[in-house]
Amino acid sequence: MNNLIATIITFAISLIFLRSMDFIAHRGIIDSKLSRKIIHIGTGPIFVLCWFLFSDTSSARWWAALVPLIITIQFALIGFGILKDDASVKAMSRTGDPKEILRGPLYYGIMFVALTLIYWRDSPIGIIALMMMCGGDGIADIVGRKFNSAKLAWSKDKSVAGSMAVFLGGFILSVLIIFIYINASVFVGSITNYLLPIAFIALVSMLVESLPYKDVDNITMTITAVLMGHLFF
Repeated sequence: MNNLIATIITFAISLIFLRSMDFIAHRGIIDSKLSRKIIHIGTGPIFVLCWFLFSDTSSARWWAALVPLIITIQFALIGFGILKDDASVKAMSRTGDPKEILRGPLYYGIMFVALTLIYWRDSPIGIIALMMMCGGDGIADIVGRKFNSAKLAWSKDKSVAGSMAVFLGGFILSVLIIFIYINASVFVGSITNYLLPIAFIALVSMLVESLPYKDVDNITMTITAVLMGHLFF
């Protein structure tokens, strides 16, 4: 497909998803914490699956990266108060403060742009790292708040259940997307060859996510997943 058309379609799909979550949160159908995490979990798989729309040309990754770049710039403008968007603030912030978007959501977008440009469809490393960030870090807070479990000794704001969710969420989402890419003949081999490496990456990412540092998980665990990925791929 023409890369310009693929970019427009990808952007439209991403925008529909984001605006749907904004609308639902703004109407109070779900709370902002849940909408924030749904956006966190869902955006990655949607974006990575849209990569199939792009051609095999060397410029394709740059066209694809425009989508998270534009959305990230929008996040920055909202966070700095230059652009007013109450629905987005309610959907993506914990307290309704626009400046919160300048932390987690902004780092999230930057990771998408960087990994798209660096790894694209040439290696599973970028995809796995993105899925760890989306499926792992994204689901931790949901599970941690829903299930009452012991807190981690080294991180009082995080729980055993949340950490297990990081491992399982990152592992399952990574395996699912890599399986699709294998069946599309983008990556070679059997999915069974990927299970142990992905499990190891998920385990180390879980340990990094469990550290008592706020708002930087999107950077720390994603970079960790990339570094661990280079051990296997």
